[in-house]
Amino acid sequence: MRTFIELKNLSFYAYHGVLPQETKIGNKFEVNIKIEYDFIKAIDSDDVVDTLNYADVYNIIKEEMMIPSKLLESVAGRIFRKLKQQFDNISISELRVAKYNPPVNGEAEKSEIIITE
Repeated sequence: MRTFIELKNLSFYAYHGVLPQETKIGNKFEVNIKIEYDFIKAIDSDDVVDTLNYADVYNIIKEEMMIPSKLLESVAGRIFRKLKQQFDNISISELRVAKYNPPVNGEAEKSEIIITE
């Protein structure tokens, strides 16, 4: 049996971007993550120590989102590396970091960086 934990539509206001107004005014960002983690033991034990603590995952993501970066690629890479460093027994199936209203010469709801393992 393969088991996964997902955190969806995590919303952050941060200051990532190349343009001066992006780092001054900020923007809304969204993070979605799907982590493969063996929580079979937690199914029977019903004990949080036997699973991956969602709050710990969220806090790492939040911490990295608050560090201003020019590129979403950098933000996503930091989140990915930090989670892998903190939890050696996970596989990140998919990590998505999106910026709403990206500065393009037209209309776009969001731009998104995707990392898979």
